[in-house]
Amino acid sequence: MYSKQIICITIVGLLAIQCQKSKEKPSESTGTSTEAAKFDPAMEPLAGQPAFDAKPSTEDLDYQVKYHRAFEAVLWALPAVDIYRFRAAAIEDLGYKDNDIIAYSKVATPKLEAITANSSTPYITAFSDLSVGPTVLEIPAAGADGSLYGQVVDHWQLTIADIGPSGLDKGKASKYLFTPPNYKGTIPSGYLHVASPSYRIAFAFRSVRAPGKSVEDAYAYAKRLKMYRLSEASNPPTQKFIDPSNQRYATLPFFNDKYFNDVQAIFSLENANPKDKVIMGMLASLGIEHGKKEYAPDEKTKKAMNQGAVDAYFYMLKLWDNYPKSWLYWPDRHYASLMQADKNKAFTYEYDNSIDIETRALQYFQCTYVPKILSANPATQYIMCMNDFKGNLLEAGKTYKVDVPANMPVKQFWALTVYDKGTYSFIYSKSNRTTLSTYDLPNMKKNPDGSIPIYVGPEAPAGFENNWIPTRNKRPMPMFRLYGPTEEFNNKTFKMPDFELVE
Repeated sequence: MYSKQIICITIVGLLAIQCQKSKEKPSESTGTSTEAAKFDPAMEPLAGQPAFDAKPSTEDLDYQVKYHRAFEAVLWALPAVDIYRFRAAAIEDLGYKDNDIIAYSKVATPKLEAITANSSTPYITAFSDLSVGPTVLEIPAAGADGSLYGQVVDHWQLTIADIGPSGLDKGKASKYLFTPPNYKGTIPSGYLHVASPSYRIAFAFRSVRAPGKSVEDAYAYAKRLKMYRLSEASNPPTQKFIDPSNQRYATLPFFNDKYFNDVQAIFSLENANPKDKVIMGMLASLGIEHGKKEYAPDEKTKKAMNQGAVDAYFYMLKLWDNYPKSWLYWPDRHYASLMQADKNKAFTYEYDNSIDIETRALQYFQCTYVPKILSANPATQYIMCMNDFKGNLLEAGKTYKVDVPANMPVKQFWALTVYDKGTYSFIYSKSNRTTLSTYDLPNMKKNPDGSIPIYVGPEAPAGFENNWIPTRNKRPMPMFRLYGPTEEFNNKTFKMPDFELVE
């Protein structure tokens, strides 16, 4: 009896299991059996999707896209952001208004927080917005009272006019007229007309001292400049000058999410070049669009932009520490030219089929206001010390020495300025000394052969206080400027001694 019951229960159980399997296993006729669902490369297209076992690298692909676009945007926009920062900081720090002229009555100190500025000649700078209308810039003649050297640039920091004896004016008293994109108005006679490709323009000039003249004379010469609207040409307003010699003027770019506030401020006004439309399209995911006045990125976007800007900064710093040896001015020394022009000796980095965004970013990471063309015999040469004589990177907290030859190959003067490698700006110190130059020779000690030992480090060696530039434990980047370099320098028959570590 029990055996019949067990057999009966077993049969019922087997039927139930078989029924369940029937439910789990679709009919072969549907073509979707478990066997058929297995991955078979021969039964799949060659492409169209990732590998069979691929997974996304992150669950938040939206953040990842924003991060990558932010990183690349930092490299792409750096020339424009650099120059916009000068204008924005002037408004924020100095109460500047368009067509005012900033003229330094003294050489710059670390309070001018700018990329590789000089502290040998007084600076002059100004900005104008041509969307309001054409702008006139009057410059004085070069001569016994002084001269100007510098550039007017567009919003991409590309030179649209060189100024001074080597510029369009040829050193003559002149009136420049800058007109906005697609300007259809009449150009009056008597002007040097420059059609700007952008609405915002900026200039930076050096007031170069004439022989026997002082810094005060250079300042007085700078105050002969005038800048005003063409609509005011019949009765120009009294020129307003701003002297920020004793004020902080913080022009350095922000490498955080604030960087993108500047990108938006630039391209909300400026038209995108055809070559930039793809990137502008991608920047829409960060809220950056032409003509868009409101800019309020959410917290996720800010986080992505902040990290992208930080990483782009360290990426560029690393590239500079591992620069191509072809950049060296002399193959057997450790100096590189500040001006790393493109293959066409220009600074657009634009070729028939590409734009070298990375090299362009590296150039503008450590330099502003470059000439239109790098000539074979430039009026000023700049060479940066990249390593000591053994090829080692210069380090924070250490002292280095260079012996400046007695007969430097210059017609005007030489200057050695030391920057913070982290910012490429001046180093704050108790003395605020940033530079030693020809003008300091009477106060500096000399070697028996007439060369001048200059020390760069956190503390002055005993007895050489006048031969010392302080670094305050910052990573130093020394740079020589040669004003009026001779043929001996330009053809590289002269060689600058390397810096040596003082043990």
